Amino acid sequence: MGVKKIYLDSCIAIYVVEAHPHYATKVAAELNTLQAAQICYSPLVRLECLVKPLQAQNQPLQNLYDQFWASQQNLSLVDDIFIRAAQIRADFPSLKTPDAIHLATALHYGCDEFWTHDDRLAKVAPTIAKNILTT
Repeated sequence: MGVKKIYLDSCIAIYVVEAHPHYATKVAAELNTLQAAQICYSPLVRLECLVKPLQAQNQPLQNLYDQFWASQQNLSLVDDIFIRAAQIRADFPSLKTPDAIHLATALHYGCDEFWTHDDRLAKVAPTIAKNILTT
């Protein structure tokens, strides 16, 4: 078996980088179970993660995010992803556009799993989306 590709939802990255008191340990435990994996993100994940640090002008936190992303694989957002996201939104109108883009990105790049804390995503795409924080 090759290297497993795991796409991180923004909330999962935030929990790790910002050391969320309830979730960081659980996410770290999931990450530690991986034998061979490539953690992936998109520019949309990066955008969503940086909004609050930029609003607060928190340069140290921005630097922590930069360090985190440096060891992960950045998946470019190409036109085909937006077409696929539009189809996902058409099929599941209750899903928000950013979530459809995240899911379409993970599918486009053949990610094995899409780690989230969103049960809606896990229900829409049960073969790939995994709420890693449910017990």
